[in-house]
Amino acid sequence: MNPRPDTMSDLAVRLCTGLLRRRWTIAFVLAASSGMAHTAEPNPADFNGFDVSNASVPTQAIQRGGPPRDGIPSIDRPKFVRAEQARLLDSDRILGLTRNGRARAYPVRILNWHEVVNDRFGGRAVAVTYCPLCGTGMAFEGQVGAGNTGASFGVSGLLYNSDVLLYDRATQSLWSQLLQGAVSGPLKGTRLQSVPLTHTTWADWKLRHPATEVLSVDTGFERDYSRDPYAGYDKVQQLMFDVQHRDDRFPLKEWVLGIEVAGTHKAYPFSVLARAVDARGEMWDTFAGRRMRVRYDRTHGTAEAFDVQGNLWPGTMAFWFAWVAFHPKTEVLRAP
Repeated sequence: MNPRPDTMSDLAVRLCTGLLRRRWTIAFVLAASSGMAHTAEPNPADFNGFDVSNASVPTQAIQRGGPPRDGIPSIDRPKFVRAEQARLLDSDRILGLTRNGRARAYPVRILNWHEVVNDRFGGRAVAVTYCPLCGTGMAFEGQVGAGNTGASFGVSGLLYNSDVLLYDRATQSLWSQLLQGAVSGPLKGTRLQSVPLTHTTWADWKLRHPATEVLSVDTGFERDYSRDPYAGYDKVQQLMFDVQHRDDRFPLKEWVLGIEVAGTHKAYPFSVLARAVDARGEMWDTFAGRRMRVRYDRTHGTAEAFDVQGNLWPGTMAFWFAWVAFHPKTEVLRAP
């Protein structure tokens, strides 16, 4: 979870090398001790003002990330530019989404600072979300709850298993990105409907979709989108916030493609995929009775799954620690 904008630069590097400024060390300690406090009736003041009394996850595992509610502002009126107008490097990471014949790219360099884009395609709401701590980019239908009404999501400033907790502004329910559902509030137990997206490089996406639109840096907020506040975080085997379950079969931050089928889960670690795919970078797998074609691209650091009709499956690229923290019983692709 991002700290306040004026102290974000190089946070991950300084944290993981023990050089984080003393005031942020104190802030994180206070946040953890407050967010982890366990009482019979959780005090909303300890949870950025949210009522978590009916939470379906342990309240002692809900932590403050540092900023308050909306301290990381969502982008609610996104603007887009043409591909040739986007000032991106070929190696820049993007989340790519195609819907109703339109392709859009959401640069991670922008999402690092906002984490939620409340977008619309042909009048239908879509929430594009990103958690820098878990590496997870996920998109969801914006129609939630009774009456299938549109929801606007914000960043709560809270974490569960080091992953962002969103909230909808209509009911103040908290939503876990990786659990894909509400974990507290009036809509607790409601599931989000995933929208398939691709987590890849700008070079890869623009080659596939030359007419893509790109999220503009004209967000209405003053941020230095050329700076990566998490530079180096993916290279060190340490976490900023603890998780409820760990598994040492793979490095904490090995990339995996996570797949869910009918409530069961499977992880495809990139180190295993590199040995399992054919010369085209593909392999076939059967999981939970469903036949899938898995595509791994070493050059662009991306993996995707497709059904037998060739439709993109809503998989999730994530750091291994994040996927297994939420899915301790996950199956894992074995090396050939």
